[in-house]
Amino acid sequence: MQIDRLIQIVFLLLSRDNLTAKQLAEELGVSTRTIYRDINILSVAGIPITSQKGYGGGLSLLQGYSLDKSYFTQAEQSNMIQALQILKSSNYPDADKTLNKVAGLFSHNMQSEWLEIDFSYWGSPEKERVNITALERAVINKYVITFTYFNTELTVTAQTVEPLKLVFKSHAWYLVAWSLHKNDIRTYKMSRIRDLQVTNQLFERELPQDFSITPAYKEEYNIPIFKLHFSEKIAYKVYDEFQEKYIKKLDDGTLEVSFRYQLNEWTFLYLLSFGEYVEIIEPAQAREILKEKVKKILSMYQ
Repeated sequence: MQIDRLIQIVFLLLSRDNLTAKQLAEELGVSTRTIYRDINILSVAGIPITSQKGYGGGLSLLQGYSLDKSYFTQAEQSNMIQALQILKSSNYPDADKTLNKVAGLFSHNMQSEWLEIDFSYWGSPEKERVNITALERAVINKYVITFTYFNTELTVTAQTVEPLKLVFKSHAWYLVAWSLHKNDIRTYKMSRIRDLQVTNQLFERELPQDFSITPAYKEEYNIPIFKLHFSEKIAYKVYDEFQEKYIKKLDDGTLEVSFRYQLNEWTFLYLLSFGEYVEIIEPAQAREILKEKVKKILSMYQ
């Protein structure tokens, strides 16, 4: 619609110093002739758009022009811009467009010199992303979805779920959903989801208000307490991975960590990532399991 395009032109010009008609046409998917017609309409409506020919020229708004922003304080404007920058850094779809519009609305310079946000870990490759847009539609419109999933037991399962919420935690997206197979709420790491399909089947379920993505492990869950000894050589990683309340520094500098883990493949692959710098002290069963895994690794190099 023309009115939407006119608003987009104003937002784009508010967020940048100047743009050529060709750049606006490419951004909005129309011809340059259409852009010139739109600029004429905006000028007649009182929007102060100036045009400068030659190298470095283009279309721009009169310096100092901005839309009414008096409802928000400067601090509130900055907070909204920074929140959108965080969303953009998490690769959320269309966050960039929204950021441009809001920054333009406030005549805000988005090139912040003090804030840079990067959720990727060091040396991380470009990964295949789950279609967040499709999941967003499924959550909002309450469509049942299906997908295949690589779980912590290193097996692939077929899932049919009612998607309830998308969560960004640490450096990853998670889907909170009601599993129709388990009849319970489950959390799925989205990087492990494949073959996502949004069905036409509707559901009515809502996520309980007291739900937390962080599990509260209790004694009755029958999850054993691991006592781990870490070398002080990797103290930096230990403090990155565990809360300080779980860490105790021994007299010889060893870091003792007590934490609940399930006796599954994920746990031992995780502990093996610490290499020679970790020792399982308790439980004895976990020591034996890790010992067998180390023997298998050694046999590969003999």
